[in-house]
Amino acid sequence: MVVALITPREAAGRLGVSYPTFKQWIYKGSVRTTRTAGGHHRVPDSEIDRLMAGRQTRRRDRRAAKRDDVIVALSGRNQLRGIVEEVRVEGLLAQVRLRIGDQTLTAVVTRDAADELRLRRGDEALAVIKATEVMVGKAGVASAQRARR
Repeated sequence: MVVALITPREAAGRLGVSYPTFKQWIYKGSVRTTRTAGGHHRVPDSEIDRLMAGRQTRRRDRRAAKRDDVIVALSGRNQLRGIVEEVRVEGLLAQVRLRIGDQTLTAVVTRDAADELRLRRGDEALAVIKATEVMVGKAGVASAQRARR
């Protein structure tokens, strides 16, 4: 079985953290890596999945501790949790790329929707799939919207 290895820079990008932060995690032993013959660190995909799962659990715990968070309830049952990898805004549309496990999902939403959700790289978001459409949601936005009014 071949294990896919990526560079620390690529791993940092997938996790939505800075490269120096990721390197510090390696030095502290928080991240398991493999060394090349030249002494360079390489990160297995399984380690990225482990770190993403841990981040999602910590974020979920933090959100549960906040009392002003809005619990979003949707009728759509095909929901996928992921981390925002990229948001590209051009004209009236925005392209949102989510990392869900070892997969990437790309959704095109209106610019207004992306602005209202305040989607940023590294945010946890929810992709809701209904027939051929995908909606993107983010917890806690409605209370922030009310606070601005």
